[in-house]
Amino acid sequence: MPLLEQVLEKNPVKVKIVFKNFPLQNHKFAQKAAAAALSADRQGKFWPFHDRLFDSYNKLSDEKIQELAVLLGLNMEAFNNDLKNPAIQAKIRQDFQDGNQAGVRGTPAVYINGRVLKNRTFAGFQEIIDRELGKISGKK
Repeated sequence: MPLLEQVLEKNPVKVKIVFKNFPLQNHKFAQKAAAAALSADRQGKFWPFHDRLFDSYNKLSDEKIQELAVLLGLNMEAFNNDLKNPAIQAKIRQDFQDGNQAGVRGTPAVYINGRVLKNRTFAGFQEIIDRELGKISGKK
């Protein structure tokens, strides 16, 4: 089971995952991949598309993006229209700007309540989650 799924399973009510795009300038297809994932999101397939993009990060191309959309059974006309949608491009720009303001320098970057997660193990996640939940409930 992927790590984020484990975190959510252990903390189903109090933890929420927020994904922000931060397409790296040196990755030729990062911007297109971000737009593709958000286009897939409009059809309820963000995470499956995201995961397949991540698995294929070193072989991304326009053809690969189209192949993944077909594989997931997306409505291709809607998907391709959404790839060019100005609202999706604006969302990517805003996410990138938010990342810059938060100090993101690379991907993936994980923050918990604004704190950078350095230990990206399940135990590392849970330690910070428990600490942050303790602050909210008044426990230290």
